[in-house]
Amino acid sequence: MVLMAGPVSEPVGLLDVIEPMVARVLAPNPSPYTYTGTQTYLVGRSDVAVIDPGPADEAHIAALLAGVAGRSVVAILCTHTHRDHSPAAAPLAERTGAPIIGCAPLTLEDDGPRADAAFDVDYAPDRVLADGEQVAGDRWTLTAVATPGHTSNHLCYALTPSGALFTGDHVMGWSTTVVSPPDGDMADYMASMALLLDRDDRVYYPAHGPAIESPRKLVRGMMGHRRQREGQILRRIADGTDRIEEMVPSMYKGLDPRLYGAAGRSVLAHLIELERQGRVARSGEQWTICPT
Repeated sequence: MVLMAGPVSEPVGLLDVIEPMVARVLAPNPSPYTYTGTQTYLVGRSDVAVIDPGPADEAHIAALLAGVAGRSVVAILCTHTHRDHSPAAAPLAERTGAPIIGCAPLTLEDDGPRADAAFDVDYAPDRVLADGEQVAGDRWTLTAVATPGHTSNHLCYALTPSGALFTGDHVMGWSTTVVSPPDGDMADYMASMALLLDRDDRVYYPAHGPAIESPRKLVRGMMGHRRQREGQILRRIADGTDRIEEMVPSMYKGLDPRLYGAAGRSVLAHLIELERQGRVARSGEQWTICPT
C-alpha cells in the first residue's frame, strides 16, 4: 500500500518494453493508493517470468497472456500478498501451467484504512523463496532479496545480468510506502532500506510509479525523510498533540483528508518503534514523551 494525493491517467493493458529483457503491463486499478495502477513485469525473451501479476481482473489477465505471446512462463512471482499484487497469480497459473513462486503466504486481519490493502487469502505458492534463492530462465536469473517492512513477507527481485531490481511496494519514486501495523514494521522497513543502500543496483522497477534511475540517492533521501518524520512526531507530542488523529493533519500538509487513515498507520508504526526504544509511552490513544 502506498500514499499519494491522487492518481494520474496512463494507458492500461499495453505491453511496454522498457529494456531488452523487461516489459510491463499496467493493470486497470488506479487509485489514490496505487497511483496509475499495479505494474506487472514480464522478464525474459524466449521464456518469461511474471512479477506481481496484480488484481484478478479478466482484462488484465488477457493483456498478460497477450504479452507472453506464446512463450513459456517459467514462474509467476509476487513481491507480497496485498490484493493489488497477487490475486491474478492463480488464474494466470491455471492458463499457463506456470508455478507460483516467491513470497510466503500471509493472512492477517488488517485494521488498516482501505479494503484493497487486505491480504490475499487465496494466495498459495508452489515454492517460497528465501533470501538469496533464485529462479532462472534463458539468459536471465532473478534473485530474491528479502525486504520486510511494508509487509513481513515482502521480497524484491534482482535481475541478472540487467542490474535491475523489482521493488514491489518497498521503494517507489512518487511516494513513500505506508508501513501499517500490526504486520508492517518500521524497524524492519529501515533495516531493509539500509540493505538496499549497500547494494549497487542500476535501476529500480516498482509496482507503482516510474522507474527509479538513481536508486541509492532515492533510498538515502527516503531514509532521511523517515528520520525527519520521527522527529516531527516527537515534537508534536512534546507540544501537547498526543493523539495520532491530531498529529496527521498538521504533519501531512495538503494531503487529501481521505488519506489521513493511511498516513496515521505510518505514524503509528513510528510510535511503536519509539515505544520499543523507550522514548515514548502510551495510555490508550494518548502518547507521552518518556523522561530521559
